[in-house]
Amino acid sequence: MSASEVFASTVFPTQHATFNHVWSSLLLEELYRLGVRDIALAPGSRSAPLTMAAAAHTGFRRHLHFDERGLGFMALGLAKGSNRPVAVIMTSGTAVANLWPAVAEAQLTGVPLIILSADRPHELIDNGANQAIDQQGIFGHYPVFQQSLPSPTPTIPAAFVLSSVDQALAQQARTPGVVHINCMYPEPLYPGDQYQDFAAYLAPLGDWLTSDRPWSPWQLGEQSCPPQAGWSELQGKRGVIIAGRITHPDQAQAVVELAERLGWPLLADIQSQIRFDVRNLIHMDLALNDPGFVAELGRAEVLLQFGARLVSKRLGQFIKSHPWQDYWLVDPQPARLDPDYRLRNRLLCSARAFVATHPVAATATPWHRLDALQQKASRQIVAACERFSELGVCHRLNRLIRGQLFVGNSMPARLMDMLGTPGQGPSRVMTNRGASGIDGLIATAYGFAQSVEQGSAEPTTLLLGDLSALHDLNSLALLGKASRPLVVILLNNDGGSIFRMLPVPTEGELLESYYRLPHGLCFEHAAAMFGLAYRAPDSLAEFEQAYTEALGDGVTLIEIRVPSEQVADDLKALGAAIRGA
Repeated sequence: MSASEVFASTVFPTQHATFNHVWSSLLLEELYRLGVRDIALAPGSRSAPLTMAAAAHTGFRRHLHFDERGLGFMALGLAKGSNRPVAVIMTSGTAVANLWPAVAEAQLTGVPLIILSADRPHELIDNGANQAIDQQGIFGHYPVFQQSLPSPTPTIPAAFVLSSVDQALAQQARTPGVVHINCMYPEPLYPGDQYQDFAAYLAPLGDWLTSDRPWSPWQLGEQSCPPQAGWSELQGKRGVIIAGRITHPDQAQAVVELAERLGWPLLADIQSQIRFDVRNLIHMDLALNDPGFVAELGRAEVLLQFGARLVSKRLGQFIKSHPWQDYWLVDPQPARLDPDYRLRNRLLCSARAFVATHPVAATATPWHRLDALQQKASRQIVAACERFSELGVCHRLNRLIRGQLFVGNSMPARLMDMLGTPGQGPSRVMTNRGASGIDGLIATAYGFAQSVEQGSAEPTTLLLGDLSALHDLNSLALLGKASRPLVVILLNNDGGSIFRMLPVPTEGELLESYYRLPHGLCFEHAAAMFGLAYRAPDSLAEFEQAYTEALGDGVTLIEIRVPSEQVADDLKALGAAIRGA
């Protein structure tokens, strides 16, 4: 820990409002010493001891939201962007339940969140007390560690609180995900006339009170990747490298370099951080409509994949149906990540750790001609994206993008994965592709934007659909707090138009009334309500101008209004054109 990161006063205070505040301050100070720097808070009375402790600690960056569902997703975005655990504080009752969607997404993608939920004490549960529900185990088996602390009392030593935090974060370091610490606070929750002195209670902590070190940090070994006996044989075959969700750009670059040395084609997902690399087959998803491309890719014998949860359904179907001689998956998250049960070797390590222990004998000549075959699809894509449409806007955005990109689910993720041009691309790409819900996307993108290094003016772009925006409309209130340029590109096709791509029965009103759910709304007044700049271009030239200007300053909502059937018709026509080219 550098000197600049040390809490301004290394002397832990002995004066506190109540005993609840003593434990709250111990919890947060230990989290700080273990590396937590961001806290997301929602207002509430039962959480007052935690809130006051967070407000008093000069080492934390505090982020507030009035909506606990958005709060959880904002914390998720902060953790994704900073690669550090983020603490979340909320009051008791349904406020805690509102974090469920963010907890699910964090667990499925291994994002470190620390939920500090305030709760009523045991004697106020299940007896008609207000704002009281059973919060113990509320998130089921999703947390990697969970503990319900007893009500603060001087009969339990302070070291119990500190060691509970140490154990929780050690478990989280070993298995990234959600930690839930439930804090049962009796009244009083607020300060009285004067603070009390708890020096005698804290004295057994000894030099912890005047140091910057954690109480009992657990020593965890570095993650490594043992050399695999079959590597020499595997690298001598015709192979394919697929890059799925990789959160760190330097890890992703190791995959590019490995593919180049092996002479294997690289198929990189939008989540891989190397989607725009010139060595990636950037149009492979749509090229899989071409029988010639599929036949050439089908000559591959083995598959080496880094990261999972692929966006491309066509690529997933190819992986499932192809008779691989061997299939290895490298991903540090301790999860199965094998929906088709095809894996032969599952390696729990980072991409760079794998590359370090699996050298390539000599740079090989590529075994394939997929680059040339992909050009057929590329030409058709360019032709299909020349007019103002969802395809046209996403294709143009792929070329214009600067700074960070957060991509929503449903059609936006698929369109950005299908379309694009090799080049500079965004500095980082993030998604919520664990549970792949459409809730909380605005809040997550805001948290991701706020995680940019201090002093950086790098902008963030959020691309999402209209139903996703309606789900998280409250979180537009966060955007006005953004400290860097933030551009929201909202694809409004009046409902869930992705259902036009799915085999939903079309007789009667089933598709329109029960699946697509048209709403007839535009977002101009929502932007005005929350004080956001608003643009509604109706040509690609206007979109390019609006987007370029929006990158410069403030927060801008750019609404793309298109007919509901357009994207489905365009994609079907594009697929047919590629097959017949």
